[in-house]
Amino acid sequence: MPINVLFAAHEKRWAQYEAPLRTALDEIGVAYTLATDLPPAEVDYIVYAPNSPVQDFTPYTRLKAVLNLWAGVEDAVGNPTLKVPYARMVDDQGLTQGMVEWVTGHTLRHHLGMDAHIVNPDHKWLPDAPPVASDRPVGILGLGELGSACGQTIARLGFPVSGWARSQKQIDGITCHTGTDGLHAVLRQSQILILLLPSTPATENTLNAETLAMLPKGAFIINPGRGPLIDDDALLAALDSGHIAHATLDVFRVEPLPQDHPFWAHPRVTVTPHIASETRAPSASRAIAENIRRGEAGEPFLHLVDRDAGY
Repeated sequence: MPINVLFAAHEKRWAQYEAPLRTALDEIGVAYTLATDLPPAEVDYIVYAPNSPVQDFTPYTRLKAVLNLWAGVEDAVGNPTLKVPYARMVDDQGLTQGMVEWVTGHTLRHHLGMDAHIVNPDHKWLPDAPPVASDRPVGILGLGELGSACGQTIARLGFPVSGWARSQKQIDGITCHTGTDGLHAVLRQSQILILLLPSTPATENTLNAETLAMLPKGAFIINPGRGPLIDDDALLAALDSGHIAHATLDVFRVEPLPQDHPFWAHPRVTVTPHIASETRAPSASRAIAENIRRGEAGEPFLHLVDRDAGY
């Protein structure tokens, strides 16, 4: 009997994913029906975007798992009707590699002081050389798949990297911390701070007036994680005072970022339009198909969301 796979996402996503998903499902050798409209009681798996029209999972009485199209799950993890296994997207070839490239690029940009040379309308001769990487401590808040991959890449370039996570980690190339004292230790030594925490009630405003003041004067902030990790007003005040040299922000509390938001016009803020990382349809489809294969084989699903932790 074929399994039924419902694709529950925006129409644009269906155009991107239909062919790669069919190819990936063909490769795992299961008989399947893949469609955007199926009788709920006959659906076995849902390939899911949390902003899709599917919000009530109660009618899906045969459902085995919900497989997220991207890494962020905060908009669905608290849904009381979602009782089956819920897997977030971990797409090493697309999402992870894209994040590593974006974070590494902006880390090097701030380390080398590239902005002063790229935008230099007065043609000033600026011969000051930056420190070498070994003299520029980098901190990462969040040591999941993305944070670990970014930290290890930056460490291989010679930067001393420290990281903080909710639970204790051991990651080659990264000095790992946990707990409140560990968070403060990472903040106090990070000349460049990268935010890759999930968005949960416990992580909201991780960077606030108090914690921003712990960073070294002249520190740089890079946030490709989640908008609510930063108190916007506190960050603007730290930028205006000169305590924070620059913030490069890819994610925001409201997206698209409203045109009148002060981040747009601030000379020490770089706004990028949530492009730090994106799942790539071919590799993401293979990740989804692998979880479907596991479900049909009775094997554990990969990358299940921890409902208590919220990610």
